[in-house]
Amino acid sequence: MEEQFLYRQIAIAFRQQIMQGELRPGQRLPPMRALMKDWNCTLSTAQRAYQELARQGLVISRPGQGTHVNERLAAKSDTPLRRASLIHRAETFLLEVLTAGYTPSDVEDAVRVALDHWREVAQEPDPAAPGILRFEGSHDLAVAWIAGHLPAIVPGWTLNLTYSGSLAGLISLAGGHADLAGSHLWDAETRTYNAPFVQRILPGRRVALVTLAHRRLGLVLPPGNPAHILKLADLTKPGLRFANRQPGSGTRVWLEIQLQRLGIEPAMINGYHNVYLTHSEVARVIAEGAADVGLAFEGAAASFGLDFIPLTNERYDLVIPAETMTQPAIQLLINWLSSQAGRQALSALPGYETSETGSLAWIG
Repeated sequence: MEEQFLYRQIAIAFRQQIMQGELRPGQRLPPMRALMKDWNCTLSTAQRAYQELARQGLVISRPGQGTHVNERLAAKSDTPLRRASLIHRAETFLLEVLTAGYTPSDVEDAVRVALDHWREVAQEPDPAAPGILRFEGSHDLAVAWIAGHLPAIVPGWTLNLTYSGSLAGLISLAGGHADLAGSHLWDAETRTYNAPFVQRILPGRRVALVTLAHRRLGLVLPPGNPAHILKLADLTKPGLRFANRQPGSGTRVWLEIQLQRLGIEPAMINGYHNVYLTHSEVARVIAEGAADVGLAFEGAAASFGLDFIPLTNERYDLVIPAETMTQPAIQLLINWLSSQAGRQALSALPGYETSETGSLAWIG
């Protein structure tokens, strides 16, 4: 086994012995020479394995005394062992997929998509509980990234996600069921994003539009583009199966405007009524071979290793009522978005452009 994986395998083996009680608190682990012999490894590999266990709080190494299982593991609190168990499962998975040829970037994309979905289906917080910001609106990988890192950005707070589409998010905001909404609704008459819809759905209210990012929207296709699709008009090709977004989503609103401009009726597109609630779901059904083309942002295509043909750059805004803008948690989030650290973090996501991230415009 390659050295970069072998030290992890050694750490996993000892971690398992500690969790199962085969190695007890205070017990000494094999000395370096014995470890090198048992595992047929170099000194540096043996040292890295013990360092990894020490980093997880499972062992303590002292000069001249060797490496021992951390005696604090015998305390009533089982937090270190629970954490070790989680790390053990994660590293077992990583060893499996990395040795199967996947790259760390592949794994990060897959975990991000899976966590994004899990946060939506698993979170059912008490709306009155402190420390929770309620988000509803359009699916977005940057929003999901922020949700995963919010405790570091705004200590003591979490972001609850509901992906219902841009229009439904604004309606929920108007009804007081959300603290902020995510929207990318294109208005053909004014040729602007979001503001006309906010004015219609939240009339007379003072509302802030905080730009999260600009992102590339386009056609998502199987690798190699076997159907040779290049533009929206190609969606009418016989035999194609289209994966659409739900009515009221920003993507669906934009698509319907473009199809009307091209003189294309929905009935001319096979699968037009097959709808999915998120960009990731559109990409997933294409990756699984259940559809031949869909419309989604570039990040979703990249996460599933699919081809992508850009069609437009859209602005995604966080829509926040004035009374919510006064909350310290919201202010910290906006300050982070405007910072260099915030823009760099979001620009690392595929298909995102952050030159206007954090910019603010008021309506009303």
